[in-house]
Amino acid sequence: MKFNETELKEVERLVSRYPAGRQKSALLPVLHLAQVANGNWLDTETMDYVASLLSITNIEVYEVASFYSMFNLKPVGKYLFEVCQTGPCNIQGAKDIIAYIEKKLGVKEGEVTADGLFSFKRVECLGACGYAPMLQLGEHFKEHLTPEKIDAIVDEHRKKAGL
Repeated sequence: MKFNETELKEVERLVSRYPAGRQKSALLPVLHLAQVANGNWLDTETMDYVASLLSITNIEVYEVASFYSMFNLKPVGKYLFEVCQTGPCNIQGAKDIIAYIEKKLGVKEGEVTADGLFSFKRVECLGACGYAPMLQLGEHFKEHLTPEKIDAIVDEHRKKAGL
């Protein structure tokens, strides 16, 4: 994976926000850019490329990418359900919602449906405890989840994909 000219200019802009020699400070936004450019996941080659652009070691990139749940270290579906698994969501039924998603999609956590549309993973607190159980789907929060709401979300996104 290599950035195109527009993406390289964005990397330069991001790095320029920090003092000379502090280009590592741009790592998070550059990883976001790389993930988008690489089909919403970061493979080793992509992370190595980011390290070379920022003149840092590969392990520094791996450490950050593996720490934050917002980075995907293996391929994901077009629609990634990031299901909160922390205390308040669990008390409100997140475990049951996760089991229902597995059943509905026919995949385990981290797998991708055969049509390439869906995958899910458990994440730590998404900061919407009053709306538990909940998940994040792209830039959108889906709150007060029930099996019926999961059905509606899946149906809506299948329609968006033309299925």
